[in-house]
Amino acid sequence: MTQKVTFWFDVSCPFCWLTSRWIKEVEKVRDIDVDWVPMSLAVLNDGRDIPSDYADAMKANWGPARVFAKVKSEAPEKVDELYTAMGTLVHPGGEAGKKGFGAYDEIIAKALEEVGLDASYAEVANTEDYDEKLRDYHQGAMDAVGDEVGTPVLKLGDNAFFGPVITRLPEGEDAGKLFDHAVGLAEFPYFFELKRSRTESPQV
Repeated sequence: MTQKVTFWFDVSCPFCWLTSRWIKEVEKVRDIDVDWVPMSLAVLNDGRDIPSDYADAMKANWGPARVFAKVKSEAPEKVDELYTAMGTLVHPGGEAGKKGFGAYDEIIAKALEEVGLDASYAEVANTEDYDEKLRDYHQGAMDAVGDEVGTPVLKLGDNAFFGPVITRLPEGEDAGKLFDHAVGLAEFPYFFELKRSRTESPQV
């Protein structure tokens, strides 16, 4: 039976990126149907007292998230492909960690062109035109898992979780096994978290 998965993402997050690549590996070895939905670390941190350097990074993150909100609304079948294209430029491409409004504009334009989406989608990156829709998508993740989390958020069956947080990409059957275990834990409505101190950064 096909396993339904909802994956809320922010393209700027390296942990989210690695988890998404794991899910792409899982697609090769398990029968899953993934709904890719934008969320936003900028929305999550909006109004919070955060360090100025991190606040500058959040300013940059608005642009891509707004574009994904528009694509999800108007061309949802392209969200997965666009996330792969833009995320590849940001993470393996060494463009992560940008700061300030408009910092990802060039990356957005390149990714849209790569997947055959009209350049006009980029116009919302520096406007508030799609902020309400972005906040709606983001709220879907918060309603599923609570607001004391980051990204990614995955819904597996009836339950959603922040994570899994991984630092290396499992491939083939290893990816499938990790997915099986995650689905198994999600079957228990009273299971909430496992956690340990992280000793390495994402290897993207």
